[in-house]
Amino acid sequence: MLQQAQTFQQQLIDNLHTSVLLFDDELKLVYVNPAAEVLLGMSLRNLLGKQVFELVQCEQDGSRQKLREVIESRSSYTERAITIRTPHHLLTVDCTVMTISESGQHTLMMELQRVDRQMRISHEEQLISQQQASQELLRGLAHEIKNPLGGLRGAAQLLEMELGDVELKEYTNVIISEADRLRNLVDRMLGPNKLPNFADLNIHEVLERVRQLVRAESGEELHIVRDYDPSIPLLKGDSDQLIQAFLNIARNAARVLENDGEITLRTRILRQFTVGNQRHRLVAKIDISDNGPGIPHAIRETLFLPMISASADGMGLGLSIAQSLIARFQGLIECDSKPGNTTFTIYLPVEND
Repeated sequence: MLQQAQTFQQQLIDNLHTSVLLFDDELKLVYVNPAAEVLLGMSLRNLLGKQVFELVQCEQDGSRQKLREVIESRSSYTERAITIRTPHHLLTVDCTVMTISESGQHTLMMELQRVDRQMRISHEEQLISQQQASQELLRGLAHEIKNPLGGLRGAAQLLEMELGDVELKEYTNVIISEADRLRNLVDRMLGPNKLPNFADLNIHEVLERVRQLVRAESGEELHIVRDYDPSIPLLKGDSDQLIQAFLNIARNAARVLENDGEITLRTRILRQFTVGNQRHRLVAKIDISDNGPGIPHAIRETLFLPMISASADGMGLGLSIAQSLIARFQGLIECDSKPGNTTFTIYLPVEND
């Protein structure tokens, strides 16, 4: 009966979706379930005997000390959404650690549940909702601004026709030109109003055009690295609008670097990948990275909203327009930034409607 119970317990652990790791008194690994093998990217044979800190290195301050306290006090603790470094990956997990004591033997059990995928999907849904809300707000704002602007411009034109004094006409010209400037600003905030012309395109030809334009504007001092995946098939999209979206991001990077640094253009293919709440068979992943100082933390959450800019002379429309353009192709732009490495990642479904 005891052997049957142990076999049943083993089967339960083996079939768990969460990753379970068991360590002995010397903190050497004695067992992992199949889910943990997948998480760590190594087989049980290669994992056995390794120390706990060889396999799981907590990135957060104090996490290593907490683990030592659990080992020494034979207690337990749980941490949510912590970042750990495994031999092959950097992951975000919920981590539960406890000590199991039996017949004087102490076993440390670590249970890891990966949550970065759920966090990424939630973040993407937030970005999509943010982009949709900002577009609705801008459309309403444009309507409310353009109507009175049209009236002001028309009244200034009529007044100009009635005035005989040339000097007074200078004031009506100021009213007309400023009304036109505000109207153009509103149009820029809304982004391109031309519907996309869907056709088969090579994403690398689009990126090469962006590279040529940025190089022509920035000069030879700016180093642009290409890291392309030739296996990416043709996409359905509008090359002109995709060039504009990528160019807005690359120009921002060149401006931050002051035309003296390194920009990397990288492409990869992802299979069975979720963008927002929709799963796609194939997704093209395009990274535009720079080695600049990074984006200020205060604006990272609102980076894709109109009029948000880290630059003193920027209007904050480039990223908002880029996100709007990529959304037309069921795609999404994400950003990860730290000093020395800022990466904008564009996800584009290979097959879209």
